[in-house]
Amino acid sequence: MIDALTSPAPHEPSSLAWPLPPVPGYSEASTSAAPPCDMEATNGQTRQLRLVSLHSGRRLAVVQQPPAEANMALRFAMLRRLRLTTPLAPVASSAAPRPRTDYVLTLDNGQTLRGQTLGHVENDLGLFLFHPLGTDDSVERVFYPRESYQTLYMAEPAAPALPPALAAKAITEPETLLQALEQQARMPVVRIGEALTALGLVTPQELDEVLHKQQGQRGTPLGEMLVQSGQISREDLQMALARKMGFPVVDVAHFPIDPEALQKVPFAMAQRLHVLPLLYRGGLLVVAAEDPSRRSTIDTLEFITQSRVLAALAGASPLAQTLPASYTRLGLDTAGTGPGPRAAGAEAPTASASELRESLELGSVSDDDQEPQIEQTDNSLVRLINTMIIDAQQQGVSDIHIETYPTRRKLRIRFRKDGVLSPYMELPHTYRAALVARIKIMCALDISERRKPQDGKINFSKFVTGHALELRVATIPTQQGAEDVVLRLLSSARPVTLQALNLSAPNLQQLTDAVQRPYGLVLCVGPTGSGKTTTLHSLLQHLNTPTRKIWTAEDPIEITNPDLRQVQVNPRIDWTFAKALRSFLRADPDIIMVGEIRDQETAQVAIEASLTGHLVLSTLHTNNATETVVRLLDMGMDPFNFADSLLAVLAQRLARQWCSQCKRAEVADEDFVQALLHEYLRPFAPDQRPDPEPLRADWVRRFGQDGQLMRYHAAGCPHCNGTGLKGRLGLHELLLVGPQVRHLIQTRARPEEVQQAAMEHSHFRTLRQDGIDKVLAGLTSLEEVRAHCNA
Repeated sequence: MIDALTSPAPHEPSSLAWPLPPVPGYSEASTSAAPPCDMEATNGQTRQLRLVSLHSGRRLAVVQQPPAEANMALRFAMLRRLRLTTPLAPVASSAAPRPRTDYVLTLDNGQTLRGQTLGHVENDLGLFLFHPLGTDDSVERVFYPRESYQTLYMAEPAAPALPPALAAKAITEPETLLQALEQQARMPVVRIGEALTALGLVTPQELDEVLHKQQGQRGTPLGEMLVQSGQISREDLQMALARKMGFPVVDVAHFPIDPEALQKVPFAMAQRLHVLPLLYRGGLLVVAAEDPSRRSTIDTLEFITQSRVLAALAGASPLAQTLPASYTRLGLDTAGTGPGPRAAGAEAPTASASELRESLELGSVSDDDQEPQIEQTDNSLVRLINTMIIDAQQQGVSDIHIETYPTRRKLRIRFRKDGVLSPYMELPHTYRAALVARIKIMCALDISERRKPQDGKINFSKFVTGHALELRVATIPTQQGAEDVVLRLLSSARPVTLQALNLSAPNLQQLTDAVQRPYGLVLCVGPTGSGKTTTLHSLLQHLNTPTRKIWTAEDPIEITNPDLRQVQVNPRIDWTFAKALRSFLRADPDIIMVGEIRDQETAQVAIEASLTGHLVLSTLHTNNATETVVRLLDMGMDPFNFADSLLAVLAQRLARQWCSQCKRAEVADEDFVQALLHEYLRPFAPDQRPDPEPLRADWVRRFGQDGQLMRYHAAGCPHCNGTGLKGRLGLHELLLVGPQVRHLIQTRARPEEVQQAAMEHSHFRTLRQDGIDKVLAGLTSLEEVRAHCNA
C-alpha cells in the first residue's frame, strides 16, 4: 500500500487523506474500507473502483476493483478524473449560506468543463473540487490529476442566495433600499467579467479578448464594451449585476425621490453620468445607475457632492425618460441654471437666489478671499482633470476651454464638439489657481509665469495608462492675473481614406489626378480646425507605395503613420518648416508635406522644391481657393515660378451633418427650391450663368426621389443629444491650375477673375455650391452651409 502525501483529515484512514472542502462545517466519519469511486480514463472509459490512496511522488492512484481485494496502481497519466460516489454532508449548519465559486477547467484534450464548487484544493497531486448537491450543502468530491488538465479559471466566491431585499424585482421603499445596500456591501466582491462568465454569458476566451481590447480604451467599462460589441444584451448585463454582484434593483418610476438628493447633483451632471439621485441621508447619497459597478462614476459623484455615494441598479424604466421628469416634478430646472416654477399667484422676484449670489461673487475679488484654496497636488483635483480629459476623448471633443475669472465667479469649462461649444462643468473659484497649475505641471510649463502666454504638450498616457492621447496646451493671461487654458486633443489617429472625405465625385477625381503628377505644389486651405491636416494625410496615404519616399514636417504631429518619415518642427530651437524642408531636399525625397506655410521663406523653399522634381503638399490659412493665389503673391512669390509650380488648391470647411437616427425627409416646397437655385447661381458671372431649369432637372436626376426634390430635417433624439446634428462632413472647392488660370496668376489678376476663369474652363464650384449639393443629398442643412461659407 502506498501512503498518501497529504495530511489525513479527522477520523479518516491515513491511507487516503482526501482533503475536505475549505469551508467550515465538514468532517468525515471514520471508515476502514476504501471509499467507492468511479474512474474515467484518458480513453473515455469509466470503471467502478475503490480508492485506497494517492501518491504524488510516483504519480500513482492505488485502487481496488471489486470483488477483488488486491491493490493495483494506476499512473496519473492514465487518469482523467476520480470521483467519490458517496456525497459528503456538512455536520454543522451554517448561519449563512456557504459561498459557491464558479470555475472553468480546460482539460488536456481541449474539453472545457464549467461548474460550481464549495471551494477547491490544488496541491502536488492535482485539483480537488466539491460540487454542491441540493440545498443542504452536501458535496460531490472530484479529483483531477495535474496531468489531466491545462488551465483553471476560478472566479471570486459567488454571492449566496440573495436576501429578500435584494431578490425583489424592484425596490420602491427607501428603508428597504438602505437595508439592501447594507447587505450588498457585506457580500463577496465579484468582478463584472467573472459574473458574466459564471452565468455562461461569455466564455473565458471572449472575456480575455475584450480585456485586451479594453487596454486601449480604458475609459469604457467592460460591461459597456460587451454590450456595444453585441456579445451580450443590456438585460444580460443587468442580470449579472443583480444576480452575481448583488446590486439591488430600484423601480425608479415609483420610488419616492428625496428632493435633497436631486439638489446635490445638478441635472446636467446627472444626465452626463446617467444616474438618478434617490436618497440623501447624513452624508450618504444613494443613486440609481445603469451600471452601478462603474467606479469612475462613483468617484466623480463623491468629488462633486463631497459625500459618500452608493449606487443601485436602475430597473426597467429608462433613466433617459425618468431623469428630466424627476427634476421637473420637484421644481428643479433641467437646464441647470434657472429657478423652479413659481407658485400660482406669486409675484415674480426681481432676481433669483442664484442670480443674487452670482452678483455678490462678482463684486468680491478673490485676493481678499479668506477661503482655503485648493492645492494642485490634491488627489481629487488630479482625478477631476483626468476624468475631464477622458470624457472629452470619449465624446469626440476637439478642444477643452477652461475660463477663469479674477473674482469669486466660478470658473467655467466648455467642450468644443463638432465645431460648437457646450458647457461641461463649473467649479468654485477656489480651484482656479490649482487647476491651471496642475495643467502646467502636466505639460512641463513654468507655473510661476502668469504674465505671458505659454504653449506645451501633454502626453496623457503618462498620467492614465492605456490612453494613447496627446493634448496641445495654450495658456493665455487675462485680466487681473487670471489665466485661460485651451487644450486641443490630438488622438494620434490613423489617416482616413479619400472616399471618407465627402469630396464630390468630380472633385475627388480631379484631386486624385493632380496628386499623381510627379512634381508640383498642392495646397489645402481653410481656417483652423477645418480638417486640412486630415485631408493631406489621406492624400499621402493614397500616394504611399514602397517605391516612394515621403517626408513630412509638422507642428504638431497630429496623425501618426509609420510608413512616413515624420518630423516635428520646433521654432524654439530654430528648427523651422523652412529648415526642415531644406533638409528634406538633401534626403532624396519623392513627396514632401509641409504642415503649414507661415512665412515667405517657407513658401519660397516649397515652390523651389516643387520646381526641382518633387511633389509638395502644404496648408495655408486663407478663406477660399482663389484668395490663396493672391495671398502667396502678396508674400513676395515670383508670379511665373509660382504659376508653374502650382497644381491645385483645395479649400474646405467642416459643417455639421444630420443625425442618421432621427433624420426625416419631405417633399421640398417651391420657395426652398428657388432659394437654393438663387444661391447656387449667384457666383456665376451674368454671361456665364446657366439656365435654372436644366440645373433643376440635373438636381432631380441626382438627388430626387420619385421625380421630386426632398427637404430634410431632424427633430433630435438621444443619439444626437436632441440637436438633430451629429458628426461633421467636408465642404470643398477645388481650383485646378490650367492654362487660363496660370496666365491670370502670372499677370496678378484679381481673385474674382481667377474664379470666373476656373468656373468657365473647369468644373470649379464654390464652397457654398458644394454645400448646396450636400443639402439636396440629405447630408447637412442649408443653415449649416450658410454659417460656414461666405459665398
